Amino acid sequence: MPTLYGVARSRASRALWLIAEAGIAVDRVPVVQAGRLADPAAADAPLNTASPAYLKVNPMGQVPALDDDGTVLTESLAIVLHLARRHGGACGPRDWREDAEMLNWTLFAATAIEPHAVAILYVGMEGRAGSAEGQAEMAAAAGRLARPFARLEAHLATAEWLVGGRFTAADIAVAECCRYAQGHAPALAGAPRLAAWLARCHARSGFQAMMAARNAEPA
Repeated sequence: MPTLYGVARSRASRALWLIAEAGIAVDRVPVVQAGRLADPAAADAPLNTASPAYLKVNPMGQVPALDDDGTVLTESLAIVLHLARRHGGACGPRDWREDAEMLNWTLFAATAIEPHAVAILYVGMEGRAGSAEGQAEMAAAAGRLARPFARLEAHLATAEWLVGGRFTAADIAVAECCRYAQGHAPALAGAPRLAAWLARCHARSGFQAMMAARNAEPA
């Protein structure tokens, strides 16, 4: 049985969404980000990304990580693809063509969407969304998202989901990266099909289960 390290308030959310969708059996080991703790080295500190025991799993000191029968993965989107391929049923690829398409969409999300969407998220998290500087940063990031969002908008003009006419791990990978930009409405204003697809993704029971677990954790 695979072991997933991490908490829901992290990029482990991506794997947890897939796990909920596909009914994948995993062992869960909660690992908190060290930056969220006053003293990660304290004797009573929970297992965290600075703990020596966890650094043996992922020397980068980041979550999530996955150990599947001795193979350890430490990149969240790689974990999603692996779980989908090996354990994901209909969420995984049915043939090599779908496998290639899922890989392509996942790398697209990681390179063309996530860096700019995260920039928008951080402005909000840092409480700078109301400042002129923060607004300028979000507008610049939204501008960099225009081209990849247009690519998704065009694809979704003829497809309900990204791969194979059904909901798959590709939708999870891309939706989770797009989610970071949702706090800045202008980023999605020119992409109504993308916004509708994102709403379909977020209406799914797997996403709702993941978010419930995330919201139940301490902020």
